[in-house]
Amino acid sequence: MSTPLDDLFVNTRKENRAALIGFLPAGFPTQPRSISTLTAMIQGGCDAIEIGFPYSDPVMDGPIIQAASDQSLKQRTGSREVFATVKAIAPLAPTVVMTYWNPIERYGVTKFLESMKENGGSGAITPDLTIEESSHWIEETQRLESNRIFVVAPSTSDDRLKKVAEASTGFIYAASLMGVTGTRASVSTGAQTLVDRIRRITDKPVAVGLGVSTPEQAHEVAQYADGVIVGSAFIRLIQESKSEEEGISKVKNLAHALAQSMKRS
Repeated sequence: MSTPLDDLFVNTRKENRAALIGFLPAGFPTQPRSISTLTAMIQGGCDAIEIGFPYSDPVMDGPIIQAASDQSLKQRTGSREVFATVKAIAPLAPTVVMTYWNPIERYGVTKFLESMKENGGSGAITPDLTIEESSHWIEETQRLESNRIFVVAPSTSDDRLKKVAEASTGFIYAASLMGVTGTRASVSTGAQTLVDRIRRITDKPVAVGLGVSTPEQAHEVAQYADGVIVGSAFIRLIQESKSEEEGISKVKNLAHALAQSMKRS
């Protein structure tokens, strides 16, 4: 199995840089504007896109992403809008969906993965799906050739880390700290330690998320990770902008600045 996501990490490793992965919930701030914002992120320099499936009980999301998801849910964003966003963005850059397990279960595991494939998506990040409960998910993602991306944290034991690494495809999502998403003054020192632990187990790509918001932080993470995930910083720019044009311009400029910082020293 080779997806656009797999090809991306092959290329970025050859170029001695990390991949920049931008995150935005589907339907935020509106469905059309979510697509125009994601397009601007790619035009600015994002290598891949993570589309959030808005959910009412987002245990991993910080206040900025929660507010964006709430706004999206009030506009009745659901699976139809999520996959419409995937369809619009996947031709421009490798695209994955970040979703809690409940929306997948409600939609149907097989149907979800079929819709992912039909719309050009490369796979899904499932932050609350445990390895112990993932046998059917692993079987179906393998059968339908879709990446399954699991999340690990600094508290993840060595035994569990090995199981997650074996089960993950596309990349392994390394949460830089215990807690929720959001912009922070600095990236946790636990991020590099966690990536080092993963490196001892596997050579699969590792992308770091949670707390990366500035080019300086992104450059720091790019020195040891294969991918840098940025979400809250983009969302905050949209929330603070007075017009769509202002928001698009700021998002593109931030993506450009972040992309410039992906090169390894």
